Amino acid sequence: MSSGLVLPPGGGQVVPRAGMTLKVGAGSSGVWSVFEAEVAPGFDVGAHQHRHAEELFYVLEGELDLLAFEPEVLTAGSWSNWVSNDGTKVARGSPGATMYVPPGCPHAFANPGPAPARMLFMVSPPGHELYLSELAELLASAPVPDQEAVKQLRARHDIEQLTPLVPGHTGLPRVAPPGSLPAAGAGR
Repeated sequence: MSSGLVLPPGGGQVVPRAGMTLKVGAGSSGVWSVFEAEVAPGFDVGAHQHRHAEELFYVLEGELDLLAFEPEVLTAGSWSNWVSNDGTKVARGSPGATMYVPPGCPHAFANPGPAPARMLFMVSPPGHELYLSELAELLASAPVPDQEAVKQLRARHDIEQLTPLVPGHTGLPRVAPPGSLPAAGAGR
């Protein structure tokens, strides 16, 4: 018989320098990784797509601009004005808004507001915490992200970069002590 996992409010493993707390990851689940994320004002993840991964985003606090469609015209600079063939536009998501992203679907989120936003983020298959740790290290290493390095990192993790990542106005929101995130395959 196996055991489940119950976390108290605020529980989980902080992903150092990423503004995310891993709730359930590859060490506990063979199906998904689940994060609670704080999204800094001005942060734009950049439009991207995955060949294999599925994602679900649920807005807890604040507002996020959300994109989950194939644009009629894919422009490299910004995704905020993209429109799909059926007229779908980028949506402003407030608490309770949900965005589902199947494999192969271009998607993005950004915080347009003056305050941090919070969301619950699920990705399948599990292991996305490894990518987020590497991305946080890369972004912390320079005041301006090296977009080519971001693109190469993402390519190694089933992510095709479509538009640039833009860090938030306040920089990376959290720093955790070294070793706060368990290695892949580590127990609960």
